[in-house]
Amino acid sequence: MEIEAVSLLIARATQVPRRTKQLTKGLITDTTLLAREIAEKEPLITERVFSQLVGSLDRLQARLIADGNVQQYSKFKTLRAHLLPLTNVAFDKQGKKCITGSYDRSCKLWDVNTGSELHSYEGHTNVVYALAFNNPFCDKILTGSFDKTARLWSTENGECYQTFWGHTAEVVSVRFSPQSDLVATASMDSTARLFSIVTGQETSVLQGHTAEVIAIQFNNDGNQIITGSFDHTVGIWDTRTAKRIGILTGHQEEISNCLYNFSCSLVASGSMDTTAKAWDPRTLSCIATFAGHTDEVLDIAFDLRGRRLATGSSDCSAQVWDVYTSFSALATMEGHVGEVSKLCFSPSGMQLLTASSDSTARLWDPETGNCVQILKGHKDDVFSCAFNYRGDTIITASKDNTCRIWR
Repeated sequence: MEIEAVSLLIARATQVPRRTKQLTKGLITDTTLLAREIAEKEPLITERVFSQLVGSLDRLQARLIADGNVQQYSKFKTLRAHLLPLTNVAFDKQGKKCITGSYDRSCKLWDVNTGSELHSYEGHTNVVYALAFNNPFCDKILTGSFDKTARLWSTENGECYQTFWGHTAEVVSVRFSPQSDLVATASMDSTARLFSIVTGQETSVLQGHTAEVIAIQFNNDGNQIITGSFDHTVGIWDTRTAKRIGILTGHQEEISNCLYNFSCSLVASGSMDTTAKAWDPRTLSCIATFAGHTDEVLDIAFDLRGRRLATGSSDCSAQVWDVYTSFSALATMEGHVGEVSKLCFSPSGMQLLTASSDSTARLWDPETGNCVQILKGHKDDVFSCAFNYRGDTIITASKDNTCRIWR
C-alpha cells in the first residue's frame, strides 16, 4: 500500500502548478521541502517511504530539466516492419519494446534498443488495426482487427491466450482495464464490449449508440468507461452494470476521439465539426468549446497533468488549449503541409509531437507554438507517433511500411 501511495503522490506532484514549470528557467525546486509539503497533506506518506518520495521527485526533476533543454532527436533505427502499410504503433511502459499492427494481418513485437523482431503475432484474418499493452505490467498485448475479433497475446512467448468473439463488424479500438482483469473493445457495429481476460468470455455489451463506436477509455478506477461514436456523442458507462449513465451531446458531426484527463475530472472530445470540447463527466455539461480549427479535428491529447489539451486537424495545424483555468487558446502550431492525424505530449509536457500526411513528424514548444525540430525520412504519410516513458525516445510509423526510432 505504501509503495502504491508513493506512485500516486508522484503523479500528484507533477500537478504542482508553477513550481516545476520554473525548472527550465533557472529555479530548482528543493525536493525534500516539496516532499515534506506533500507528506503533511497525505497520511499515506510515512517516514518509511519518505526517502522514496524524495528520490522519485529528484528523478522527475531531472527529467523535466532534460526535456526543457529541448533534446534534438536523430534517427536511431528503422524497423522495416511489415509487408503492407502499418496501422498503429505503441510503446510498452518502459519504452524498451514496441508493437506494430499492419494491413498484412499481423502484429509484431520489437526490441527498441536492437531493432530486432521478438515475436510475430499471426492469427487474425484481416487488418490488425488496434493495439494495446497492459501497462504497467506489459506481459500481455491486445489486438483488434477488421476480422471482427480481438486477441490477447503473451509478450514472453508469443502465445495467443484468448480470442474475443461477439462483434459483427470491425474492431477499431481496444483497451485494458486498470486492473488488467477486463478488456474493452469498440466496433463499427455501434457497440462496445467487455471481456474477461481469464475466461475470454464476454461480460457486457454496451448498447445505445446509433452509429460506429471508434474510441474507448476506462477511468482510473475501472468502474466507468467512455465511448466516442459517429453518432456525434460520447457515452459514459458503468462497467459493473453495463448501463449508460450519461450522454455528452453537443457536437454537430462525428466524434474522432475522446479521452479522460489525468484525474478523470474532465472528458475531452474531438470532432469532424472542427471543434473540440471539454466536459464535466459528473454533471454531463460542456465546460468549453475549442473553436480554432478550420477543418476536422482528427486527434486530441492531454498532457500528463491534464491541464492542457492539444488538437490536431485536417487544416494542417495543431493547437494547444488551457483546460485548467481560462479554457483559452495557448499556442498554434503551423508548418505541416498535410493533415495532422496524431499528436502527443512528452512525459513532462514540455514538447508536443505531431504526425502528418506530409511524411514528417514535428516537435513543438507548446507554450510558444515554435517548431523545434522536423523529423524527416519517411516516404509516405506518418500516421502515428509516441514518446517512451522517459521522453528520450520517439517512435514514428508510416504508410511506407516502416517505423523509425529517434533518440
